[in-house]
Amino acid sequence: MRNSVVLFLMLVFCSSVWAQPVRPKICKLPLELEKETNFLNPEFLVYSLYPPNTKNVPLVIYLHGAGGVGEDINRIKGQPMGVCRGIEKFKKGPCIIVAPQCLRTSKEGKRGIWNEQDLNVLFQHLKATLPMDENRVYLTGNSMGGYGSWMWGGSNPEHFAAIAPIVGGIGPGGPKDITDELTTWARNLAKVPVYAFVGGKDKVVPADRSKTMVKEIEKAGGKRVKLKIYPNEGHNASRTVFNEREYFDWMFDQNKQQAK
Repeated sequence: MRNSVVLFLMLVFCSSVWAQPVRPKICKLPLELEKETNFLNPEFLVYSLYPPNTKNVPLVIYLHGAGGVGEDINRIKGQPMGVCRGIEKFKKGPCIIVAPQCLRTSKEGKRGIWNEQDLNVLFQHLKATLPMDENRVYLTGNSMGGYGSWMWGGSNPEHFAAIAPIVGGIGPGGPKDITDELTTWARNLAKVPVYAFVGGKDKVVPADRSKTMVKEIEKAGGKRVKLKIYPNEGHNASRTVFNEREYFDWMFDQNKQQAK
């Protein structure tokens, strides 16, 4: 009887530890790389969902929304948790999740916005320091981070096995703006699997922005682009996206090596 009680308590303890949310590590760009960036906080978060000494681990890069801009990296800790919980819930690990932070104001005094030059500096650092599988790098983000996903994927599709923007805009000037580089982005995004998610009742970033981007990708010859519209959701559609298996199944099924 006593042994059974001890075993039960051990199981309860292990279960409670396993149920604890993953805690991110705060990492920082080296000073020489920090000097190459303009809109990027040199600190970034790394959520490690893999056993020690594991190699070739899939990497998810999550770009936060406008509510996360600033110089305090702790401000964005909650934003990637939907992705973390979904990966654990649908058993998509092992995995690394990296969440950078966009500054509210650039070093030149401009309004902070996701910038591909800065993100490319970060990406080269991640390649040099993380046990990542370069054939399984996934880019996603919500709202302003959805814009960042369109923008970075449209500028550097070669980095990614898949891109999944959520309620994202397609212009640097705000939710209703449309980039002058739409054709270039579409041509580049036609080279990589893309799945966009939007809320049909979104009054912050119109769903038509993602619809426009998808149509342009299809016009450019893209055969691996999809759009999912949640007709009863608004700008908070991500809460539904992260609770569904489809988003995670699709993303983690993509592999650059298998696509060759």
